[in-house]
Amino acid sequence: MLVVGPNGVGKTNLLESLHVATQGFSPRTHHDAQLIRFGEHAARAAVDGRRGASPLAVEVTLREGRPKEARLNGARLPSAESLRREVSTLVFTPDRLAVVKGGPAARRAYFDRSLARLLPARAGLPQEYLATLAQRNAALRRVQLGYSTRDALEPWTERVSSLAVELVAARRLTLERLEPGFAAHAGELGLADARLGYDVEAPTAEALRARLDRDLERGTTGAGPHLDDVVIAAGERDLRRFGSQGEQRLAVLALLLAEAELLDPPPLLLLDDVLSELDPGRRELLASRLVGAAQAVLTATHRSALPLEPAQLVEVSPGTAR
Repeated sequence: MLVVGPNGVGKTNLLESLHVATQGFSPRTHHDAQLIRFGEHAARAAVDGRRGASPLAVEVTLREGRPKEARLNGARLPSAESLRREVSTLVFTPDRLAVVKGGPAARRAYFDRSLARLLPARAGLPQEYLATLAQRNAALRRVQLGYSTRDALEPWTERVSSLAVELVAARRLTLERLEPGFAAHAGELGLADARLGYDVEAPTAEALRARLDRDLERGTTGAGPHLDDVVIAAGERDLRRFGSQGEQRLAVLALLLAEAELLDPPPLLLLDDVLSELDPGRRELLASRLVGAAQAVLTATHRSALPLEPAQLVEVSPGTAR
């Protein structure tokens, strides 16, 4: 599907609403209140479709001062984020360049979401690790203030270390699955020798005990996968520091295409303004990769941006989509 219209008429809003309806959150903001129209007190995004031969209806309702509500085929889900376990949606927006050019936290968050989609049995690992880490940090501060003893830290140290080992192993497996497709798609798009790097070791319980004085001084755990980074590189060049914006854009697009190939059923692809900075040859290549693959929704200012006939053309003007 190709969504066209002048700048500022709502093409990105349409893609954002599809993401909210299928994933339970916005790719643009962490503040749900920003998703509600000015002057209104609630918003709703709903999508009807099919998953294989079965009908699929998802919807998310937001109300001021209340938790989001999500429904799947009419049944209420425990949380809006539960939709991620039911429907896979991958999104490219200009903001997604932060995956390459931003700090380590942006990359950890991106690849941990990939981990959840590619390794569903381990989807809860990142959150479980962070929750346990928060408990250890709270225990560190209690010892720091004299409200507890070092012995009380030991169970949290053991548990943080155990979960760190599992999380590092799961991240490695995720990257191993992504890297061949990432390198292939990046190479096709003109980014040679693309690779992913995650050369880390999970801290053992002994290592955490050895740095206990420093952790007590700071009141936080100073080693572990919550501080790790993933290198996105072309050859020996770290694209965060030595990549052009065009190369960073190609890297994010290659990551998305690589993951899309691994997911079954195929995901919904939301590609916002992905064509504008691609030359004609790369536009044709991208279009050819999308044909017959996952369902994709692309935005552009003009129909001519897509070098093939879209299955559906949607023209957007302020307040309407036709």
